[in-house]
Amino acid sequence: MRRALLLVVVLLLATACSEDKPQQAQAVIWSQVQLPAEPVVLAGHGEQLLVGLRDRKAKVVPRLLVIEGDRQSEIKLSPNASSPYAALAVWKSIAYDGRRVLALGGAAGGAHSNVRWTVWTGTTSAVQELPQEFNTFGGPDAGTLYSAVIAPAGQALLGAWASRTSGLDAAVWLPDGTKWIRQDSAGTVLRSTPGLLPGPGDATVFGDAIVQTGSQVRLAPNVVRQEAAVWTSRRLNDGWSGFALPEAGERSHGQRVTCGDKLCTVAGWVEGKLALWQFDPARPDSARRLKGVPDIAVGDKTPLPPPILEDDQIVQVVAEGNQVKVLRGTDGAWTVRTSDGPTGDVTDARLVGSTLYLIAGNTLWKSAAE
Repeated sequence: MRRALLLVVVLLLATACSEDKPQQAQAVIWSQVQLPAEPVVLAGHGEQLLVGLRDRKAKVVPRLLVIEGDRQSEIKLSPNASSPYAALAVWKSIAYDGRRVLALGGAAGGAHSNVRWTVWTGTTSAVQELPQEFNTFGGPDAGTLYSAVIAPAGQALLGAWASRTSGLDAAVWLPDGTKWIRQDSAGTVLRSTPGLLPGPGDATVFGDAIVQTGSQVRLAPNVVRQEAAVWTSRRLNDGWSGFALPEAGERSHGQRVTCGDKLCTVAGWVEGKLALWQFDPARPDSARRLKGVPDIAVGDKTPLPPPILEDDQIVQVVAEGNQVKVLRGTDGAWTVRTSDGPTGDVTDARLVGSTLYLIAGNTLWKSAAE
């Protein structure tokens, strides 16, 4: 009887331990997608994948390609002759809603090799660069730009600009005809203060709202704390609010954000380890850090593609060392699959239809989603 009871206890403990650990599954099989140039950025809508390319040998470096099934078609690009850096631009962010294209590119130049930003708009038929005045994105107060977004209510560019009080403010640019106008961050949570410095670095949309993630730095006597955070608007640049993500430790960062029909998911890191959060943008108190996420090293210099939402599950691609891994699951239950093919950092990923695409090692790969 004692032996039988001991055996039952051992089995129960073993089962409990196995449930706490991510389950290993068979390797993901990838195939390389042949492209006319190096892939840089991905955007997707419906059955279409939009690929931003970098053609280092061409007169016009940026290129745009639409992939739909096995068919590839190039979008005509028209850089403006009065913009010397447009033809040299490397894509930073591309937004695509199935009809409109908004793309942000940059090329280093000038005496200090600062990034010269260019904005491109159009459709999958043709995209043109609209030249802006130098001080629109440049000058002594300029920060960086990181995201282009398209919502039903309009388009926006997200970045940073010198604050009147401390450090950099988070900044929003909205279009006025062919010009992009930076909006004043004063009186909003996007403004830096001596005790709190907002630092978003990635953005998407949730309906007409803009959702940004990054980290905010809290400053106090003998205190410097960096915590993963989120900033959301009600409609484009109106009604901003912000909150720290829970269980963020003393040093954390939200790196990429994806929103579905009901929830948004942030991929980032806490104390140098991969972390995932979910929240309802209308209810900041709903934010929670997902449990059981595999123990994978991620830090300041580790690129992360945005999390992918498939039904009620999350798919997160990440490189550990030189090996690409695919995490799939939900709160407390995850599988980890290694990859056969891609190596190096994973810089972007998208699910289009039933096909998962990723950029790793300057190559585009695809695999059937499972």
